[in-house]
Amino acid sequence: MFVLSGYEYLLGFLLVCSLVPIVALGASKLLRPKGTSLERRTTYESGIEPFSGAWIQFNIRYYMFALVFVVFDVETVFLYPWAVAFHKLGLLAFIEALIFIAILIIALVYAWRKGALEWS
Repeated sequence: MFVLSGYEYLLGFLLVCSLVPIVALGASKLLRPKGTSLERRTTYESGIEPFSGAWIQFNIRYYMFALVFVVFDVETVFLYPWAVAFHKLGLLAFIEALIFIAILIIALVYAWRKGALEWS
């Protein structure tokens, strides 16, 4: 007898979700090539021989540009469910969304003035 009735499917789902990565990692460990030569351990760069080490310094602008992209990507993730349920939420949710968008616009202006959006 299952104590938490109605949660059998959840338990089965969690069990399957736990087993899939374990089986995939185990299969890849069994099926992978066993050779560990120096050539196999070199970095693959689209068929070109590596000309420097992997620990080179990148310009901070790349990271700033990526950070701004992530911020606005997360904005889309938060606004999409709001837009789907817009007709049920009412005026207060609309005002909250406007405040959220205003904060993001302020962040965009700040990043723009700091030069985070300039690529060169």
